[in-house]
Amino acid sequence: MTVNRTTGYATTSALALPALPPQPASPGKEACGPAPAPVVRDLRDRAGRSPRALLFGPHDLVVVTGLPGSGKSTLMRRAVTGIRVDSQDTRDRWDAAAPRFLPYALYRPLVRLAHYAGLRRALRTGEGVVVHDCGTQAWVRHWLAREARRRGGILHLLLLDVAPGTALEGQRERGRGVSRYAFLRHRRAASRLLRSVEKGRLPGGCTSAILLDRPAADALRRIAFTG
Repeated sequence: MTVNRTTGYATTSALALPALPPQPASPGKEACGPAPAPVVRDLRDRAGRSPRALLFGPHDLVVVTGLPGSGKSTLMRRAVTGIRVDSQDTRDRWDAAAPRFLPYALYRPLVRLAHYAGLRRALRTGEGVVVHDCGTQAWVRHWLAREARRRGGILHLLLLDVAPGTALEGQRERGRGVSRYAFLRHRRAASRLLRSVEKGRLPGGCTSAILLDRPAADALRRIAFTG
């Protein structure tokens, strides 16, 4: 599948999707105008006909969101060929360095600060970036939307639609999960976001959204940026 600032295609053998509206090359005043209509691409329930690759414009940003345990980190590690910023990677590094007796809750704020500092560094490169979003911090998407506009790119939402039971099983498989309260909070946020996207209402700043179920996510082998 190819998604960029002007045209979008999805291919297994030959499957085309609607084109995105043309976008300005720079955010100058002369380029200001009405925002392009949002585009939602639903790749769920495709019975083995899912695309094997997602390609985005060189200055675009991609937010990967979904329930904890839905497979966001697994997908990013397997398929992203460019810059990826995953909060799970940051936590893993801190967990490896922290004493075993130290509860994660005590150094969680430091992990978050390190994650956002790493995200800021990645954005300063001006290259396309894929970001893991937990779904409960709307300000992160607003930040990314501003950055995408500043660099003349587009913010895309990649949403993994996975049943809560499947997500909980994913947490058990990795041997670590979130609290029941945190999971319910994530579940409510993810449900609201999914319902909104299915109706064509994207989060502020997002120009396109791609819906994936687990088979579609498993079929992806490459997420990259052109140019």
